[in-house]
Amino acid sequence: MSNKALVVLATVALSFLLLSSPALAQKIDLKLMTGPMGGSWYPLGGAIGEALQKEIPGLTISVMPGGGVANVEAVEFGKCELGFSNSSSAVDGLNGRAPFKKKTENVKQLANLYAQYFQMVVVADSPIKSVADFKGKIIATTPKGHTGTILTEQVLQVYGMSFKDISKVHFVGYSDAVALMKDGHADIYSPGTTIPASSIIDLAADRKIRLIGLPDDKIKALQQINAGYLKRTTPKGTYPGVDYDVPGVGYFAHLVVSAKLPDDLVYKITKTFAKNLPRFADVVKDMKGVTPKDLALDIGVPFHPGALKYYKEAGVL
Repeated sequence: MSNKALVVLATVALSFLLLSSPALAQKIDLKLMTGPMGGSWYPLGGAIGEALQKEIPGLTISVMPGGGVANVEAVEFGKCELGFSNSSSAVDGLNGRAPFKKKTENVKQLANLYAQYFQMVVVADSPIKSVADFKGKIIATTPKGHTGTILTEQVLQVYGMSFKDISKVHFVGYSDAVALMKDGHADIYSPGTTIPASSIIDLAADRKIRLIGLPDDKIKALQQINAGYLKRTTPKGTYPGVDYDVPGVGYFAHLVVSAKLPDDLVYKITKTFAKNLPRFADVVKDMKGVTPKDLALDIGVPFHPGALKYYKEAGVL
């Protein structure tokens, strides 16, 4: 073999080694949108980002706050590649229902997570006994574009009201909403999150609280607006002083992913996510007991082919 041929062969071999080496793998930067500060999504997103970066060479995850509706739109329009959402919001986007202006086409399912609860909180000595008493009062809900905000407006709707009937609406994060309640600058706090919610526990540590429930006819009316809403009851004892069951509505938290991401990458992300489930349960207790079969639950949003490949390989689909 000539010297020239040997040089060519050596160059090809070196190129192959460089391309295949994990240490020199192609860098991939992804954005993961979570939830407001003070909620469960943000710390869970941080744990997910750490696990993915540790086990997938070349991958960098930027974790940012967001919200159920806003995250679906962010994935759809390329502002992020991964996002937490709620089943009700993602299904609305899939069908092009309000608050979405058109059908979402780039949003695919990565993994189902756990149940979320819509909760309405007042201080114990408040004259507010039901949603009918919200008129003229001050509400602290989640930022605009968040599922909690959408549900607050829809709950008012089934009672024949809207935000126009409310004295003032604060669209803020959990921590700011609790501060407003503690200072007496808000009458109602209405988040959509896990139970027990750390923000509500924070409020209950400072003020005695009550939770406002929904009767069956109003729950059914909400299900007519969005079939993704499920009847969820917050059990008595969930919060200090709340010694009664509180009927309401809820939905599933889940992870969505951009349809534009390569199948192989999404397969690796899904596999790594499933492998680290015990670690995530240490961050958010609602993840305790979640299995790969639970992740593969069909909630009405089509799976990304990469995620589907993993679930079939794992034998859970």
